[in-house]
Amino acid sequence: MSRLLQILTGAEDGLVVNNNAAAVLLVLDTFCKNREAIISRGELVEIGGSFRIPDVMEATGVHLREVGATNRTHAEDYERAICEKTGAIVRVHTSNFRIIGFHKAVPTRDLAKIAHDHTLLLINDLGSGSLVDLERSGLPHEPTVQQSVADGSDLVLFSGDKLLGGPQAGIIVGKRELVARLRTNPLLRALRCDKLVYAALEATLRLYLDPQKAEQGIPTLRQILMPAEELAGRAQRLADKLASACQGLCDLSLRADSSRTGGGAFPEYPLPTTLVVLRPVSCSAEELRQRLLATSPILLGRIEQDAFCLDPRTLNEEDFELVVRLVRTVLQAQ
Repeated sequence: MSRLLQILTGAEDGLVVNNNAAAVLLVLDTFCKNREAIISRGELVEIGGSFRIPDVMEATGVHLREVGATNRTHAEDYERAICEKTGAIVRVHTSNFRIIGFHKAVPTRDLAKIAHDHTLLLINDLGSGSLVDLERSGLPHEPTVQQSVADGSDLVLFSGDKLLGGPQAGIIVGKRELVARLRTNPLLRALRCDKLVYAALEATLRLYLDPQKAEQGIPTLRQILMPAEELAGRAQRLADKLASACQGLCDLSLRADSSRTGGGAFPEYPLPTTLVVLRPVSCSAEELRQRLLATSPILLGRIEQDAFCLDPRTLNEEDFELVVRLVRTVLQAQ
């Protein structure tokens, strides 16, 4: 696993724990316990399950030194906060939300220079993390793990699921001597993954050795990178099948709309898609949704403008016949 992470990220070594919050916990306990960690106020985010980054950090005995304002933090804010108690500068990627308008953050390369000029570590928590530049899909630039390592981060932390597309895990890559110290922390025993997670993560990472295989073989990447014109064609084919099988049971149409990545990544950035819009004749759209949630397998859709909508981005074309059968069965049972 370590060798794969070295090849894919450009880091000297890597380590896997059970989730990214565990990665934060292990790193801070190892390098900042009973010391201060400097972090921008705009990066004090809440993650899944109502857990907050400040709570996770303080649980390790780290004293947070908040700098800057919610929307703007400058290099001099970090410089002024450094003292003899400082253990590291921490960057936390705000993957769950975004600030627009009057906003400023210090680039990672500049932040690394500040840290290293003062013999401090730069710990970079990327959150969802990505090994692929997704700008060509229409999403904004997202710092990749490779870029974060190249920009001087001493340790980069990210999730094995979310944008990476593997099992839930927390991945730490960085300087060899730092990762070696993490391996000696007794907490690692409590935070380790089981063998099934390691196997699934290794299989996912191996796909990334060939970018084309990764983009086709990892559902998260395949769905994010699917072109709008391909989605329009898939939506038309699904609508034709539904129209033939469900004649008189519902009204069907297509509508240009958007998908969202979710999972703590790219908030408020839509991806163009074409929805298949169903309006049942004998029940409401919500009733149709509830009934499809009770089928085996269940069929997930969304309600928009009082209609039940299917997004072809998250449906495999080989499953279209099954989708049609489920919808027809539910509509005929009314």
